[in-house]
This record gives sequence, structure tokens and C-alpha cells, in this order.
Amino acid sequence: MKYLAQQIQINGQSIEGPLKFNTLGEIVSQVVNLFLIPIAGVILLLVFIWAGYDFMTSEGNPEKIKSAQAKITTGVIGLVLLVSAFLIVKLVELIFGIKSGIF
Repeated sequence: MKYLAQQIQINGQSIEGPLKFNTLGEIVSQVVNLFLIPIAGVILLLVFIWAGYDFMTSEGNPEKIKSAQAKITTGVIGLVLLVSAFLIVKLVELIFGIKSGIF
């Protein structure tokens, strides 16, 4: 059974939609892999740029340096979470047979 009206039979002729999803797991996998992880990566890049800018413009002020270091720490934690989320999604895909291979 295809979701989102991906296939319809009219007078014995089959018409398929462009998305070609077979299961709900494939839909979730595609949304995570194609939209959520890249958006999170862009946000992570912006956090690192913002932290670097704050660090460069701190002019030796200890409070601004501490704030920039906190942003960098937050970015590193975000990077670890992003990579972990990617690997977990790939592992779940492998376990449930949504795709072949881990990458």
C-alpha cells in the first residue's frame, strides 16, 4: 500500500506519483535525511560563525570571551547530537530494512 495517493488504478492502468514512498518509515526517513539534518547543520554553522564573531570582537573582555566560549561549547554539543541523530536514523533504517547499508 502506498501512502499520499502514490498509486491509482484507472481502467486497469496504473498511475504512480513522483515520490515513490512505500511505507511510513520511508517517509519519515526521507524527511529526516533531506530536510531536518541539513537544516540543523546550517543552524550549527551559524552558531559557530556567531561564536567566532563574538570571540573576535570581545576585545579582551572576560564576560564576552566567556559568552563566546559557551556558544562554541553549545555548538560542539550540537554537532555531537547531530552526528548521533544521523547515525541513529541510519541504524534504524538498516534494522528495519528501509535501505541497504549504513550510509
